Amino acid sequence: MEFLTVIQILDSTIRLATPLLLACLAGLYSERAGIFDIGLEGKMLMSAFFSAAVAALTGSVWLGLLAGIASSLALAGLHGLASITFRGNQLISGVAVNFLAAGMTVLVAQDWFQQGGRTPSLFGQGRFESAEFPLAIGPKDSEATGRPVSELMAETNILHQVYSELFSGHSILVYVAFLAVPVTWWVLFRTRFGLRLRAVGENPAAVDTAGVSVVGLRYAAVAICGVLCGIAGAYLATALQAGFVKDMTAGRGFIALAALIFAKWRPWHAMGACLLFGLLQAVALRFQNIDLGGVVIPVQVMDALPYVLTVVILAGFVGKAIPPRAGGEPYVKER
Repeated sequence: MEFLTVIQILDSTIRLATPLLLACLAGLYSERAGIFDIGLEGKMLMSAFFSAAVAALTGSVWLGLLAGIASSLALAGLHGLASITFRGNQLISGVAVNFLAAGMTVLVAQDWFQQGGRTPSLFGQGRFESAEFPLAIGPKDSEATGRPVSELMAETNILHQVYSELFSGHSILVYVAFLAVPVTWWVLFRTRFGLRLRAVGENPAAVDTAGVSVVGLRYAAVAICGVLCGIAGAYLATALQAGFVKDMTAGRGFIALAALIFAKWRPWHAMGACLLFGLLQAVALRFQNIDLGGVVIPVQVMDALPYVLTVVILAGFVGKAIPPRAGGEPYVKER
């Protein structure tokens, strides 16, 4: 396998891991505060639809992003209301969010656009453009020379190939996602807010005794989760793809939950886990059939690998992962 091919697979890995990483960090904030959120999938799906729909109607991808975040926050508020205020079962609330998003997105899309639950294809200012770094080889060089990017890449050195493929050429949301990892680590482990957030997930009674609002902290965590899921969904519809289609999240919310458990609720490990899932997806897309000494592995097997790994992780084969002690339990203030 040529080095340039490896770099291109890693480039696809970064693109495919981005929505997983954003959703994984979203779940990290929520579950560290003691609120289990199976509804990551639903919030991403709702955001994907509204971001694509508003971008198609207004021609502005930024308005689409804001609409996606707002719709995700609405579902996050609904989940918070059910699980924090009314102390309902957090798992059932999350499942309800997923069902609501799956049905509502198709229904509204058909009513607005009459395209079978899809939105119109996005182009121009309706999509996030790739950011080309200085001196990086990209589409502009291909247009100027009339030669494909792969040929131009082959003529340069390894460092330039890595710089052009891995660091340059991504949408701004990709850089936001990976920047969110150190920011999340700093917020959770180096700030008073993060200390209190983690304490709420471990011992909410102690936090309440210290005079800090448990309800307020948990709602803050749920809101952050909604924002990150909103960005993840908007990325799917307006950057990775060019519009919304039915169930386009394709289980990414559940894969992000598996990555969160695999990472044991730690930001840097979460990034590594999401990149692993992204790599499996990238390999499946790149190689339709893999020949191993005469044994051909069909593409369906490669497509199933991320989901198989999800089951393996959730079954506990990667080691024991202990969630926050107060996770999933509604807090009842003692009188």
